[in-house]
Amino acid sequence: MMIPLRPDSLELYDTTLRECTWRTGVPLTVHDRIRMLGRIDAMGVTFIEGGRPAASRRDGEFFAQATRTPLRSASLVAVGQVRGPGLTAGDDPQVRALCDAGTRFVTVMATAHDQHVSRGSRISLDENLAMLSDTVRHLVAEGKQVIVDAEHYFDGCMSNPAYALEVVRAAAEAGARTVVLCDTNGGMVPGWIGDAVSAAASIGVDLGVRCHNDSGCAVANSLAGLDAGVVHVQGAVNGYGAHAGTTDLTTLIPDLQLKYGWPVVTAEQLREVTRTARVVGEITAQPVDPRQPYVGESVFAHRAGRHAAATRVNADLHEHADPRSVGNDMRLLITDMTGCANIQVAGAQLGLDLADHAIARDVAEAVREREARGYAYETAGASFELLVRRMRGELDTPPFTVLGWRVTTEQQGDDSDAPAPTRAVVRLLADGLRRSSAGEGRGPVDALDQALRRALGAAHPQVTAYELVDYRANLLRAGRGTDATVRVLIDTACQGRTWTTVGVGENVIEASWEALAEAFLYGLVKGHGPGEA
Repeated sequence: MMIPLRPDSLELYDTTLRECTWRTGVPLTVHDRIRMLGRIDAMGVTFIEGGRPAASRRDGEFFAQATRTPLRSASLVAVGQVRGPGLTAGDDPQVRALCDAGTRFVTVMATAHDQHVSRGSRISLDENLAMLSDTVRHLVAEGKQVIVDAEHYFDGCMSNPAYALEVVRAAAEAGARTVVLCDTNGGMVPGWIGDAVSAAASIGVDLGVRCHNDSGCAVANSLAGLDAGVVHVQGAVNGYGAHAGTTDLTTLIPDLQLKYGWPVVTAEQLREVTRTARVVGEITAQPVDPRQPYVGESVFAHRAGRHAAATRVNADLHEHADPRSVGNDMRLLITDMTGCANIQVAGAQLGLDLADHAIARDVAEAVREREARGYAYETAGASFELLVRRMRGELDTPPFTVLGWRVTTEQQGDDSDAPAPTRAVVRLLADGLRRSSAGEGRGPVDALDQALRRALGAAHPQVTAYELVDYRANLLRAGRGTDATVRVLIDTACQGRTWTTVGVGENVIEASWEALAEAFLYGLVKGHGPGEA
């Protein structure tokens, strides 16, 4: 098996702070971006692109704070366009913003596709080269280290290869430290990457690649670029980006470290990959796909039977990498087919001793009985852990005990568009005291959530940090009329941790309440919240 030689100096360039806004549709706050900056830095990348300082006042505020934020591994980068036509670089406001951003490194975007220049920008090919050269020279004279993104380079090589190379040459001769060859439309496949990279290599400037994922090949194309000799790769956490996204650094970094054997980050930084993916997903309201390579919660999951048995003997038989190396973990799926042995292994993963076969057998029987009623412990790991703890007698004195709850919704008149306020009341026992609180919300679940938080707030103030991030309801068995069995799954997040609980009932409110109460109970049992170790 041929493994490419590692470059003497390999640079990983993160674009998450800019690319994630293409998907969210909701502008991130400055605080959100500062949190993401520190989390991405923990992953060991070389550069973190902060965005365009000239784009908005919020971007300017971000750079003012970010340049004062200490980073352990990465250098902050400001990004912008080359100067406008008819201007000098010194007179262009957005070039001036790059100079004033307070970063040592800046990236400028230039077009390397002749048709984009003449038809899109409606300027001459020579003017495009002059705009690029003037901008790079000005920034270098200002003491900046300049990276040039040659946009649409790969498509440009197919349209007019000589001109695409002229753009790379102009950037190099003007003093750019790195020229990044961009598959901006994302339509390349790995076999097409090498020749286009090799053609530019003769110019003598360090090359990089930025590959978008519209053909589903972003990571593979980035690896092909490295095979061809580039020393700089751009991508984003979770592959965020326009259209189908861009190279997913949470896949690329483990591929390079674990498959190629290249020490691109430290072992500690590699273990931060999963946590980074999930924290960024939480901040951007774009949860990690359970099947996302390396970092998804299902990618190292195994069902009961021979598959799981073989994994217990030798994990390499069914796992391509050690999940712990990227901060993930192996998971045995708990279903109605689960036997005692799998229950014992699943318990051990939770730190629960189920060596007693009688208890393990009782848990397995309880899982089978409850899944027959509609519970889904395969996806609700937090509820499974609570079930085991109850059967081991560990929750005989729980953080709180529900005494009762009530929900009412009132509709005035026959106008279906009129507001229908929902009010909930929750009564519980916490810290030996009876507590009753009311909550109002945009629906029954929201009202119950507000009431439960208020009832628990005095005894357990950390619940204010718990956030319901996903809610899924399924009709399992329809009866006569409106009679049915409903299953509800709730994902709750707190400080980068996410857990899933399940509730089942004869109506959606009953099922929702069970899943919600379980979510708060699990968080308190695990000690999640401000001040946790």
